[in-house]
Amino acid sequence: MRHRCLAIMGVLAVVIAVVWLAPVPVAGQAPTAAAKTTGAVKTGTPLRTPWGEPDLQGIWNDNTQTPLQRPKEYAGKEFFTEEERAALDKKRAELPGREYRAPAGTEQDVAGAYNAVWSPPRFHTGKRTALIVDPPDGKVPPMTPGAQKRLAAEASYQRNSRLAGAPETYNTQRMNRANGPEDRSLSERCLGNTLPHLGGYFRMVQSPGVVTIYYEAGQGGGGNRIIPVDGSPHLPPHIRQWYGDARGRWEGSTLVVDTTNFTPTTDYRGSHENLHLIERFTRVDANTLNYEVTLDDPTTWTKRWTAAVFMQKNDDKLNRIFESTCHEGNYGLTGMLANTRAAEKAFAEGRGPDPATMNLAIGGAGGERDPLGGGE
Repeated sequence: MRHRCLAIMGVLAVVIAVVWLAPVPVAGQAPTAAAKTTGAVKTGTPLRTPWGEPDLQGIWNDNTQTPLQRPKEYAGKEFFTEEERAALDKKRAELPGREYRAPAGTEQDVAGAYNAVWSPPRFHTGKRTALIVDPPDGKVPPMTPGAQKRLAAEASYQRNSRLAGAPETYNTQRMNRANGPEDRSLSERCLGNTLPHLGGYFRMVQSPGVVTIYYEAGQGGGGNRIIPVDGSPHLPPHIRQWYGDARGRWEGSTLVVDTTNFTPTTDYRGSHENLHLIERFTRVDANTLNYEVTLDDPTTWTKRWTAAVFMQKNDDKLNRIFESTCHEGNYGLTGMLANTRAAEKAFAEGRGPDPATMNLAIGGAGGERDPLGGGE
């Protein structure tokens, strides 16, 4: 009897797999925008929640390495060959990465306090040469003249901040000053997790009319989004939020999320409160989620652009997401500020170098760069 039950269960598993993978024909239906843009495979009958919506729940991440922008050496090439991927994997495996140690006592040595243990492993090169799928060249569109002027002013302020007063815009990057936490970058302030989310882990949970997403990525993870999927309108324009105001809707088996109302302190590649995101979440099969995001900000870029990535599902029983608790006991930021105060005191007493000559805007510990890093 036991063997008969096991046999029946095996047949059912095969039937479920066949039902999942079998395409659902729809007469006269044109390819979706997502399919045209990303080249996603046709989906079968999607898993459903008990209340009948497509089931997108689970812990998802992309464990491959793909640059946001296409490196110049791969211009005009959308996909790698398998041989190219294998060669890049081999080269990446030989790099010291964050395990590189600079000479003891140097600023680079101190900046390398975190080793590779704190970085999610991305051992394999992705199939695409860039996450950006539109425009076809795999590059972020040029910035508007106004945005170029704004970013130039911000960069000048960060370099010369010891002699400057308050910035014209909210500072989000490292600057050559450490008078207070506002002088440091968002990641150093445990605010490094911003939208759109194109790396790391996230967990989706659904209930009738609501989808929630928890993000754990970057320096300062632990971000939550609550996305109504009930037809309710956006918040009034004067109400601004760190992750913006999201409103979802279902287009077939795809969750489409429209997000506006970001804050002036939000910063994604120079875009602030005018950032507008259209995200698409489509479950391709039991273990794959296609994520696509279109970014639009006419005050920052000359045209909108789109990035896409296939996310893999993690085992719900073996994996959990634990908050990085960046805010609790953030001794790194405390140490940066305390070190600068100590250096200023020592210089005033005739000991040590002038802190004004020290580079407080250093970015990282050095070491050889990833072979695909040039695309960013």
